[in-house]
Amino acid sequence: MIEIYYMEDDENIAMAVKEYLGQKGYRVSTFGTLENGRKALECHIPSIALIDWNMPDGDGSSFCRWIRSRWKELPIIFLTVRDGTRDIISGFEYGADDYVTKPFELEVLYSRIHALLRRAGNVQSRYLSCGSISIDKEKMAVFCGEEEITVSQTEYQLLQLLMENKGKTITRQQLLTQIWDNHGNYVNDNTLTVAMKRLREKLHHPPCLKTIRSFGYRMEDTK
Repeated sequence: MIEIYYMEDDENIAMAVKEYLGQKGYRVSTFGTLENGRKALECHIPSIALIDWNMPDGDGSSFCRWIRSRWKELPIIFLTVRDGTRDIISGFEYGADDYVTKPFELEVLYSRIHALLRRAGNVQSRYLSCGSISIDKEKMAVFCGEEEITVSQTEYQLLQLLMENKGKTITRQQLLTQIWDNHGNYVNDNTLTVAMKRLREKLHHPPCLKTIRSFGYRMEDTK
């Protein structure tokens, strides 16, 4: 299902858009502040983001820049008032893909979303995110905030496996089997401990990567 994150502080507009796009088969989550939208994006990447330019806690340019620093291919449409030419120019400078001026017809917004998603493809499946940590699976790149982290192949596989199963505890035996034994490399339990220690250090000890004593490890969104 196509998932849309919509940053909009006008509840009437937000609900109208959510209801209309819901009828088109889209799942829409609305956020009244950029901070709430930011927290949601750190937990899960949608198919597309809609950003109202003037929000109570900031404007669209800084939010677009933050998104682009972590998820360069995530489609973004921003919404601005009719005289917001400067906003439109600024938005494209910081990475917005398209814009819709207010007030807008719901049919127009839908057509812009549909066209952008058709061009962008399935970007949602490309990214994994948890707290400050994100993975671009296409580039096989790991990021901590805006910083790209250099990891070994084993460290990347460990992190990807944990993030693909976010919220679930993966046992030490499962990790040893899937990361090492499946490739014919039989190692002892201490190898996993050392690998996780190095990975944690490279990621600056993220609170979302948890050790479940006597069992294994779990990636978990933190509030």
